[in-house]
Amino acid sequence: MRIIIAGAGEVGFHLAKQLSSKEHDITIIDLDETQIEKSSSASDVMSLRGSSTSIKVLKEARIAETDLVVAVTSNESVNVTTAILARKLGAKKTIARVSSAEYISDENRDMIKSLGVDYLIYPEELAAKEIVKLIEHSAATDIVDIEHGKLSIVGIKIDENVPVLNMTMREIAEQYDISSFRVAAIHRGTETIIPSGENRFKLKDHVFVITTQDGIEDVMEIVGKNEKNIQDLMILGGGKIGRKTAKLLEDKFNVKLIESNSDKAIELADYLRKTLIIEGDGRDLDLLAQEAIIDMDAFISVTEDAETNIITSLMAKHLGVKKTIAQVDNSDYVPLTQTIGLDSLINKKLIAANVISKFIKKSNIISTLSLPGLDAEVHEYVVKEGTPITKKMVKDLNLPKNIVIGGFIRENKGYITVGTTQFITDDKVVVFSLPEVVNKADSFFN
Repeated sequence: MRIIIAGAGEVGFHLAKQLSSKEHDITIIDLDETQIEKSSSASDVMSLRGSSTSIKVLKEARIAETDLVVAVTSNESVNVTTAILARKLGAKKTIARVSSAEYISDENRDMIKSLGVDYLIYPEELAAKEIVKLIEHSAATDIVDIEHGKLSIVGIKIDENVPVLNMTMREIAEQYDISSFRVAAIHRGTETIIPSGENRFKLKDHVFVITTQDGIEDVMEIVGKNEKNIQDLMILGGGKIGRKTAKLLEDKFNVKLIESNSDKAIELADYLRKTLIIEGDGRDLDLLAQEAIIDMDAFISVTEDAETNIITSLMAKHLGVKKTIAQVDNSDYVPLTQTIGLDSLINKKLIAANVISKFIKKSNIISTLSLPGLDAEVHEYVVKEGTPITKKMVKDLNLPKNIVIGGFIRENKGYITVGTTQFITDDKVVVFSLPEVVNKADSFFN
């Protein structure tokens, strides 16, 4: 597939890494030469310096032969214009990143599509929905749904009170019923581990399991993580993410939202009917004390400043808040946040890249996912008739080290893979692997 990515920022960078393969011919366009060099060095893509709204540049990128154009610059107008021009110049499909909710409203969506934009990505709304999931499953650090929740990847922190601390995977399997989930990856310090039976859970490990919706409760019970009773929560930052998050949560929870900008606070008070709007600086300890942060069950920091989000979330955690969530869009901070005590982080750009990748089929791979701080690849394959994966049960496949087949979807229902599982044509299979063995995983499905 020929793909043009307009914008070599965080979203474009993650997309280029996820989609880079011999099966895709990718060209990335950006005005910033530094960003282009960064993307080119991290993935096997062609680069073109220039504006994606330039007809000359698009023709130079062979737009008429392109299957998909993904416009993900930081400028909404550039993205929409790029998508429209691309379709007029012969591109088969277009995706544009937008930063305004009006583009994705029911009344405007069809009109935008008629202009040539096939799909719109609004990262702020995606981030808000991710936050809602983390509040509803408050014991988890991460929740990534696959095929609309038929399977889910759930992140869990291993602390001193976890019953399985220092146990091997084999010992856990002998002592507990783990048929409803599978441990797929462990993030330890700066290392990512695809576990085998002899790997142990260690203090401060960040564990990722794949499970069905019914299995989430089983996972939490085994690791001793009871869902926290969330009733009162505080949101710092009344921008697009904070605003949408409050709107989605205010009917179920008691919500306070702190916003420093006076005009924005007044606007939020009109938009949010049940949320208490507080005008002030959320970094002010006295203000947080006056607003009873110590009595909050959850604290969500979604300002535009990553440092503010990290510091205020740590402060809330220190004051005894049960669940903290911080927006951290700078990927350089992600490894740090995993080790300093943050419960959950939201990276709207990574979320957007994951969603976009689901629209791009790479041979028999439906989608590729990334998880914050995890140096592992998560692929969803479609099983083809006669491929090696169909020949034997999983236990007899002799899978290489650092590959785990976590779960699969058959006839619209999710299942966890066990040793006696044998895949059949059209199964959708979720595979975790380290980057260096991805090709070995591919070989079972081709």
